[in-house]
Amino acid sequence: MVEPVFVTGGTGFVGSHVVRSLLKSGYGVRALVRPTSRLDNLRGLDVELVKGDLNDASLEALMRGCQAVCHVAAEYSLWQRDRDRLYRSNVLGTRNVLICARNAGVDRVVYTSSVAAIGVKPHGQLADETFQSPVEKLISAYKQSKYHAEREADRAVAAGQDVVIVNPSTPIGAGDIKPTPTGDIILRVLQRRMPAYVDTGLNFIDVRDVARGHVLALERGKTGDRYILGHQNLTLKAFLDKLAAIAGLDAPKRTIPLWLPLTVAWFDEMVLARLGKSPSVPLDGVRMSAEPMYYDASKAVRELGLPQSDIDGAIREAVQWFHVNMNTPPPASREVAVS
Repeated sequence: MVEPVFVTGGTGFVGSHVVRSLLKSGYGVRALVRPTSRLDNLRGLDVELVKGDLNDASLEALMRGCQAVCHVAAEYSLWQRDRDRLYRSNVLGTRNVLICARNAGVDRVVYTSSVAAIGVKPHGQLADETFQSPVEKLISAYKQSKYHAEREADRAVAAGQDVVIVNPSTPIGAGDIKPTPTGDIILRVLQRRMPAYVDTGLNFIDVRDVARGHVLALERGKTGDRYILGHQNLTLKAFLDKLAAIAGLDAPKRTIPLWLPLTVAWFDEMVLARLGKSPSVPLDGVRMSAEPMYYDASKAVRELGLPQSDIDGAIREAVQWFHVNMNTPPPASREVAVS
């Protein structure tokens, strides 16, 4: 029997697609799930489920007999109050996964970082794997936690462990169960709750290509290297126009000056949150939108063979999935209508 691949975060958006891509490529999968995890994204898949936590020493025993680990799990939050939780999960959790994988005799670890750990170049310039913002310039505790988690991977490599790092940009597609911040934008547009937008930009990629990139990194990646898993750089306006056309809706037409959401976010986090009320707009999320977040994924395309599927298809999959699973109004376009 072929030794399975151990996957953390397999119940999530990216992780569940990584599981599917591994299965499609002929690998067995042993997926780590928390007792409270929703299993919707793994329903019907031939996967061995084991229960545990990223910081459990027992992960070593759970990993025994696996040929590789895909460490996809991560805590995501842009709230400043969550700094300690992000560090425990993303940094200490990654350290523990790497130690347990080494002690369990696992051959290779693919660590899922993020372009967030790389940072952005000013004025919309493209950043690649050779670029690195100083950690103090990475906006948000989340980005800084992913930076420090990469340093854990670097130290493991220096100690002789076989680790490859992948840095997804902004994945789009079905199964965005939480949803992600970009999934939330799609959801708000579909629910007619986004009349305006901030003038920024992102790098988008079909989540299925991100998943395939993990398998390719497992098979072809160079130890110690990192690979940006991305595709198309688009302004947020261009993305919203695509989304609206596919869903048969009117696209948001008004931009919001950055000072307005910054003011709302500052009041939310600095005043309301301290009064015990739930803030609605994360300050770091607004600050991040001040510069377009554009990336060059040509290294992963060239060295791994990363697919570059049409973004329209990924948006179409997302629209269909949100309609079925999140009770969004039915798409007006016949092209994406779900029977």
